[in-house]
Amino acid sequence: AADHEATVNARTEELKVIDEARKILAETSVGAVSQSYSLVQLGSHARMQSRADLARSEVITLVKRLAKQHHSAALAQLASRIAAVARYGAASGEDPFAKVKGLIVDMIAKLEKQAADETTEKAYCDEQMAKTEAKKSELEDDMAKLTSKIDQAAARSAQLKEEIAELQSELSALMKQQAEMDKLRQETHEEFVTAKADLELGLSGVRKALQVLRDYYAADSASFVQDEARFSALMQQPAAPEKHTKATGAGQSIIGILEVCESDFASNLAKEESEEADAQDEYDKMTQENKVTKTTKDQDVKHKSQESKSLDKTASEISSDRETANTEYAAVMEYFGKIKDRCIAKPETYETRKARREAEIQGLKQALATLEDETAFVQRKRRGGLRGAALTA
Repeated sequence: AADHEATVNARTEELKVIDEARKILAETSVGAVSQSYSLVQLGSHARMQSRADLARSEVITLVKRLAKQHHSAALAQLASRIAAVARYGAASGEDPFAKVKGLIVDMIAKLEKQAADETTEKAYCDEQMAKTEAKKSELEDDMAKLTSKIDQAAARSAQLKEEIAELQSELSALMKQQAEMDKLRQETHEEFVTAKADLELGLSGVRKALQVLRDYYAADSASFVQDEARFSALMQQPAAPEKHTKATGAGQSIIGILEVCESDFASNLAKEESEEADAQDEYDKMTQENKVTKTTKDQDVKHKSQESKSLDKTASEISSDRETANTEYAAVMEYFGKIKDRCIAKPETYETRKARREAEIQGLKQALATLEDETAFVQRKRRGGLRGAALTA
C-alpha cells in the first residue's frame, strides 16, 4: 500500500509539472513561433534571449529535474526529445513547439493511463487481498474449531474406553467371586447333608436303643413289689437257691448316657440345620446382590461402548470435514501467495538497479546521439541547399 501511494504521488507530481510546462509553452510560445521560425527569420533560432528560448529552456529543465528526482527513464527520454525538437525542429519546416506540445500531451495521456491502470490494479489487489485474508482467517477459525471438537471427542472416547475396561475388570472379579461362592456353597451343603444324615441316623439309633432299654428295665420295676411280698412270706421257710436278677442300676446308667447322646445328637443336628439355613440365606443374598451389580455394570458397559463408538464416528466425520477444510485452505494459501507476489512490491538488489539504470542511460545516450546525428545531417544538407541557391541567384 505504501509503494502504491508513493507511486501515485510521483505520478501526480509528474502530471502537475508536465501540465505546468505545457501551460508555459501555450502562454509564451505563440508569438515566439511566428517570430523565431518564419521563413524570413530562420537564421535567428539559436538566440537564447527571446521569450521562446527561455520558455523552451525552462520546460526542458523542469522535465529533466523531474526525471532525475524519480529516476524516470521515460521522462529523461522525453526531455531529450523535447530538447531535440526545440533545437532542430524548425530546420525541417515543422512547428517545433506544436510538436513539443504533442509530446507532452502524449506523455500526459500515457501517465494518466498508467495511473488509471495502477489504480485499477490497486483496487483489484486490495479487494483480493482483503477477500483472501478474510477467507484465510475463516478457514483457520473453522479448522481450529474442528480440531477442538476432534480432540474433545477423542478425549471423551478414550476416557469411556478406560471406564469400560475398569468395568469389565470389575465384572470379571465379580464372576470369579460368584464362582468361588458357588463352589463353597456346594461344598458346605454337601458337608451338611452328610452330617445331617449321620446325626439323624445316630439319633434314630440312640432313640431306638433307649426305647428298648427303657421297656426292659421298666418291666423289672413293676415286678419288684410282688417279689418283695413274696419274700416276706418265704422268710419262714428255708432259703431257696439264688436266681439271676436284672442290673437295674447299671441299666439306668446306660440309659442316662444314651439320653445325653440323644441330646447331643439332637443339638448338633439343630445347629447344623441352623448353620445351613444361615449359610443358604447369606449365599442367596450375596448372589442376588451380585446379579444386580452385574446387570448394572453390564448396562454401563453397553451404554459407554455405544457412546464411545458414536464419538469415534463423530471424530472420523469431523476429521473428514477438517481434511476438506485443509484442502481448501491450501488452495487459498497458494492463491494468497500468488496475489502477494503480484501485489506486494519487492525491493530490487543494488546490482539489479545499477544494471537497469546503466542500460537505460546507455539507451538514452544512444537515442540522443542518434537524434543529434540525424539533426546535424539535416542541418548540413539544408545549409548546402541554401548555398547552392545563393550561387544560382
